[in-house]
Formats: sequence, C-alpha cells, structure tokens
Amino acid sequence: MGSSLNTITVDGVTYDYDEYQKKMGVSSSEVGKKSELDKDAFLSLLVTQMQYQDPLSPMDNTEYLAQLAQYSSLEQMTNVASKLEDVYTLVENIDSSTLVGQLSGMIGKNAQWQVDGIKYEGTITGVSISDGSPSIIASVKDASGTEYATKVDISNLTRVGDSV
Repeated sequence: MGSSLNTITVDGVTYDYDEYQKKMGVSSSEVGKKSELDKDAFLSLLVTQMQYQDPLSPMDNTEYLAQLAQYSSLEQMTNVASKLEDVYTLVENIDSSTLVGQLSGMIGKNAQWQVDGIKYEGTITGVSISDGSPSIIASVKDASGTEYATKVDISNLTRVGDSV
C-alpha cells in the first residue's frame, strides 16, 4: 500500500485511493475533467477521509497535521503560480511596448530585406505586431514604378538606414 497520505479508511478498511476508486466503480475521467488535483479537490478528499475514518482507529494527529500542511503548501503554490502568470503578462506587455517604440523609430527610413533569396528595397511607413510577431510596413515600387505597401517580418530585414 502507498503512502498513508494517499489512503482512505471506510468501515474500518483502509484502501489506497486508486483502489477505492476502482472498488466504487469510479473512473479517473469521472472524478473530474482536470488532470491535476487542485486545492478544492484536495480539501474535499481530506474532509471525506475524515468523515469515513474508523472511530476505533482514528487517523493519527501527525498524519492529519501533515495533510493540513500539504494543503497549506498547495494553496501557497497556487497563489505563487497565479502571481507569476501576472508578472509574465506584464513583462510580455513591456517587451511589446519597447519593441513598438524601437520599430516606430524606423518609420521614414529606407530598408532592405530578403525573402527566398530575393532582395527588396523600400521605405518604412509603419509597424505592426500581429500574434506577437513584429513586422514593418514598407512602401515599395515595382518594375513599372507603381508604388504599393507590403508587410515585412523583421527577421527578414538586412539593413535599415537613410541610404540603402
């Protein structure tokens, strides 16, 4: 049998949690849609374990305290993970803002880029970030002299400056 923290006692019989689920005819997919045991499920499991413990052989206080400490740790880790997600979003927004500022400084400058081995030249008229991918909008003249705008991924830029 596994750790005493993964057991449940019903009618004086102690089961491993997985064994108990099988005995009750509950599949893991029926328990919940989540693949992780969240804090609410953990607390529910702890309360259920306390409800069905054998009164003649109650759970040891040290086990109970260990489970409460584990619950408290889980709660704190959940809070830390939530705050880290907030920090990640903030940093991502700062990076995008900085990039837009840097790219905006290129507007009006001449640029040169290469796509599939072909070199192009044009004047940067705008910047864009779509789905986290930065690009510039460049004004280009085709062979007949007609001017059109094209979107260029910044990874394709080979040179930016006043004279190309």
